[in-house]
Amino acid sequence: MELIDRDDHQKLYLQVYGIIKKKIETNEWQVGSQIPTEGELCKMFNVSRATVRTAVLELTRQGYLKRQQGKGTFIKRNAFSEGFPMHASMKELLLDYDAEPTSEVLVRTVMMPVDGLDLKLDITPDKHIIYIKKLWKVREESVILQEIYVPYHVCPLLLEDDIEHRSLFDLFGKKYGIRITRVRNYIDITHLTEEQSGSIGANELPALLLTQEFYSGDTIVAYSVSKKRPNRFQIFLELERNVT
Repeated sequence: MELIDRDDHQKLYLQVYGIIKKKIETNEWQVGSQIPTEGELCKMFNVSRATVRTAVLELTRQGYLKRQQGKGTFIKRNAFSEGFPMHASMKELLLDYDAEPTSEVLVRTVMMPVDGLDLKLDITPDKHIIYIKKLWKVREESVILQEIYVPYHVCPLLLEDDIEHRSLFDLFGKKYGIRITRVRNYIDITHLTEEQSGSIGANELPALLLTQEFYSGDTIVAYSVSKKRPNRFQIFLELERNVT
């Protein structure tokens, strides 16, 4: 039985999630192999099926696991890429544009985590988060509606800063000494509400959905959801091979 600390403030599903993730990242459970069934995981961790299911769903969402109907759940990848090491210049938004984007802050506040944000930000449900809603423009043309979530303890004074004219990367690195070392980007398709369509002038559906997780080491420090007009500006990511 794996060790679960029931006296820890961290919820049980987060502990299960962390243990399974570590087994995958260290290749104790190898890519392509099938993980134990829900029942076996319940016995392994001495937790309920609901706890196991929540942890497995999050690992599946992050791309570590893949479910195959009628067969089970398999390990899709670990955290380390094989082959030539690559690096990319990081931007707050992955847009290919020839003009510098500007932003307008629509909402800035502190809130409690809802809709699973505690799991996404790896915090307990009783912890506050900072919420920022931005409208991004290129040459005065509304392009992206972005929502940013930051655990309050990461940057308690963030809302007092110039978040309209300074990027999150800039504030984290230069003011708070938080170095962004990894960004996970998930690109999908979404449908906009009438209000969202009005904000970015996107009457065409569907729209592009860009979800980003920002890490400093192994700690997630921000979670961002951006909805982009489908007919303006391309998503762009440039990779360079390390030669050192």
